[in-house]
Amino acid sequence: MNEIDLTRVDLNLLTVFEVLMEERQVSRAAKRLGRTQSALSHALARLRQQLGDPLLIRVGGTMQPSPLALVLAEEIRPILRSIRHTLAPRQAFDPRTSNRVFRIAMADFWCFAVGEFLAHAAREAPGISLFWSALGETSLRALADEQLDLVVAPSALNRPGGLRSAPAGELAWRCFMRQGHPAAANWGPAAWRHHGHVVVGIGDRLPSPVEAASDHVKLNRRVVTQVPSFAVVAPLLARSDLIATLPSLTLAESARTHDLLALDPPFQIAPIPHTAYWSARLDGDPAIQWIINSFVPVLARTRQGLETC
Repeated sequence: MNEIDLTRVDLNLLTVFEVLMEERQVSRAAKRLGRTQSALSHALARLRQQLGDPLLIRVGGTMQPSPLALVLAEEIRPILRSIRHTLAPRQAFDPRTSNRVFRIAMADFWCFAVGEFLAHAAREAPGISLFWSALGETSLRALADEQLDLVVAPSALNRPGGLRSAPAGELAWRCFMRQGHPAAANWGPAAWRHHGHVVVGIGDRLPSPVEAASDHVKLNRRVVTQVPSFAVVAPLLARSDLIATLPSLTLAESARTHDLLALDPPFQIAPIPHTAYWSARLDGDPAIQWIINSFVPVLARTRQGLETC
């Protein structure tokens, strides 16, 4: 690939390009940047000349990006964000007085860790807020783009570059079913295979350790239903003869609430390691260091406490 001589490129034009891509209209972009429309049109013309591409094409009352512009926007956005973060004045973080909003993403079964952390924060950092979103396929990309502060996810997930990580522990497996379930009286591989199963689909597209382990011992399960959340599994099991083979933490509390049996799987299933991730660009941010040092240990304590109950 041929490299552009950056000494011939006005890098200030990249900020203009970023705002134009967001606004798709010269007048709005000019107002946002505090410039005249003619100055902004001239800046766009210079950028077009330097890159040899129209970049933004007028269609009706808006400007539509060229294919190159779409690629550039994805590449330039995180670079400009990183520069702004690097040049921004360093602000001290005092948890006792901060009103920082932390944004995290992880599966719903970590709710007990969130509860313990919020109790800790009420004492040590009463002004902070925690906004929790569901773990999804785009969570790690959002983290790399600094739209999130922390993501807790299975370690096997494909992840973009530019992330730091810390282990959040391994989740062991259990088989859950209602009290008096016909499989419980003669529990083993045949009983596991004979009865219908419920699985949780959270959209992470990871290979299932259960399928890998059952294939290894030549057992096939019949999936009767797939549900979108771990929270709905226990009520289903309590009212049916379904079986759920899940990490023990996912139903640790609801299994007691719904009086479910929790049995060891009839064959070996590899534990699922989980990892806490954050942006490498924010590694020196004292607020990010505080949430890591405060929240990640709670994950381990919660997991150990619930799995040994």
